[in-house]
Amino acid sequence: MADQVVTRFAPSPTGFLHIGGARTALFNWLFARRAGGKMLLRIEDTDRERSTDAAISAILDGLSWLGLDWDGETIFQFQRAARHREVAEQLLAAGKAYRCYATQQELDEMREKARAEGRPPRYDGRWRNRSSAEAPAGAPFVIRLKTPLSGETTLEDLVQGKVVWTNENLDDFVLLRSDGTPTYMLAVIVDDHDMGVTHIIRGDDHLTNAARQMQIYAALDWRIPAMGHIPLIHGADGAKLSKRHGALGVDAYRAMGYLPAALRNYLVRLGWSHGDQEFFSRDEMIESFDLAHVGRSPARFDFVKLENMNGHYMRATPDHELLAALIASLPYLPNGRELSGKIDAPMQAKLLAAMPGLKERAKTLVELLDGAMFLFAERPLKLDGKAIGILDANARNHLAHLVPRLEASSEWNAAAAEAIVRQYAEETKLKLGQVAQPLRAALVGRSTSPGIFDVLEVLGREESLGRLRDQAVAC
Repeated sequence: MADQVVTRFAPSPTGFLHIGGARTALFNWLFARRAGGKMLLRIEDTDRERSTDAAISAILDGLSWLGLDWDGETIFQFQRAARHREVAEQLLAAGKAYRCYATQQELDEMREKARAEGRPPRYDGRWRNRSSAEAPAGAPFVIRLKTPLSGETTLEDLVQGKVVWTNENLDDFVLLRSDGTPTYMLAVIVDDHDMGVTHIIRGDDHLTNAARQMQIYAALDWRIPAMGHIPLIHGADGAKLSKRHGALGVDAYRAMGYLPAALRNYLVRLGWSHGDQEFFSRDEMIESFDLAHVGRSPARFDFVKLENMNGHYMRATPDHELLAALIASLPYLPNGRELSGKIDAPMQAKLLAAMPGLKERAKTLVELLDGAMFLFAERPLKLDGKAIGILDANARNHLAHLVPRLEASSEWNAAAAEAIVRQYAEETKLKLGQVAQPLRAALVGRSTSPGIFDVLEVLGREESLGRLRDQAVAC
């Protein structure tokens, strides 16, 4: 029986969950879920100076918001330092590692000599075959791995294909520092082994680490997990991803009003393809995902494509679900916190009634909320510059004539309002827009809005007529 697939996502809590990390987590999650396996979460918090509780919270919250659940308890690498030291001592006792007493000055001199000779800096192995008895009493030391001096280390990478390193170019690297703390290289191997990880899926910036890590596995006689190194994300211009391209935290995308399902769909298409299919449900992603169709070239992040995809998801989401998503997102959206206290049952009903028109014009929840601001506005409305320009004396005169007709209507709905306005336009020989635009400016304070007759219905008779009278009085 084949082993259960176990992947892991292992971020360092030195900042937010950035978009590249989110995609790595997504790929691990999809790979594990498709195989009926597990995805584990390990927080690599060994850098104590830079690791923060706030960053850990941001990572956990970001993963949960994206809908990426993990199996079992979260593992914290720092808590396992004693186990890492134990393995280093095990290698030392087996003669597969050694104590190195080289001083910082000696290491600096090695680097300078290599630089002068045009060679990459590497440790020269001076303590590889020497006895600790030769070291000064009480001298500090590190523990280094005895790496192979000849031959090759070969990785059959699930994404990159066959990758080969010449062993003589890989020096004896440090496993345990002089203060007894493990290096990243050792800690990762021990944790992956102890957690039963079968597949390591990570960014190709870790590919250079793979050879050294494989050598640790070999020295310990542990089975090496399958590895897949996925290309990094670049900006739309092909340059390394930076903040101007979108190298932001997942929390920033939440604050910009993106739906988690849309961001998840966008991320899965960054570097992975499944024919010409662009849109995937959660289940379709799980069913279709594989590493064979992950490209070897960097994916390009494109905000326009993300916005368009998010707009598609907004329009496809049922109105009541989109309303729930908007309300849940208010604490993260600009001006959302102060509005959250105003969304009582009547306001929710208005938002739900306005949703069909609102979501057709919005690509993000921020735009959706902005479009809905007329529902929260208090009389007299503050008009923007374009609305002021529309509401000249002639336009206000039309409003003054429309108000009594609307007041007299026995029904208050979009169809009844449209019939009244159309009849007035015909009688005055005006185009419908010449009447509708002043109505829009008076009702929402802007030149754009959902369908104006829908706006009249959603606002209701009393509020609509009050706003129109406010602007009609100046005629």
